[in-house]
Amino acid sequence: MGVKFGKIKAAVLCGTMAATAMPAQAEMDYETVTDLLHLVMSSDRTVYTRMIVNRLAVEEKVIKASEHFKDDKALVLPAQMFRFGAEMVAEETDEFSYSLLSLWPINKQNAPTTDMEKEGLEYIAANPGENFYGEEELGGTTYFTAVYPDIAVATACYACHNDHKDSPKTDFEAGDVMGGVVIRIPMD
Repeated sequence: MGVKFGKIKAAVLCGTMAATAMPAQAEMDYETVTDLLHLVMSSDRTVYTRMIVNRLAVEEKVIKASEHFKDDKALVLPAQMFRFGAEMVAEETDEFSYSLLSLWPINKQNAPTTDMEKEGLEYIAANPGENFYGEEELGGTTYFTAVYPDIAVATACYACHNDHKDSPKTDFEAGDVMGGVVIRIPMD
């Protein structure tokens, strides 16, 4: 409860700072910024997964969720929704970026491509409940890189991965780390 309360308290503090037009010289460290960004991302992803996909597709069986959502007239998968959001953010700003990656990706484009991504994903898989932070240089720019565990928060998560024909891992359970959210902020 302490960790969640601390994260919520920090989010409220950021909202208050923005609402009161905090002076421009006030700064937050990279870890705090990525923690707050992740809090919003994780909350939105969990709400969509539990209240929309899991409820409508798994519990009530009203509509299915599908990676071919347009052709199947189905719900967008939570991972796809997350990627679409990341793509929209990338169109609007280069102040940060984020992605959803895994050591066991169904879609190979979601595998780690840098040493830092791989190290971070291995760390969060081996240390449940912990985050990973580091710095890396990509294309001549130094980035603060944070990796957060992406947890199976509903049956829809692990059932989809366990049943998918291209899944390299088929024994996920509720609460397992299935991958990680990678957030990068340029430091230069």
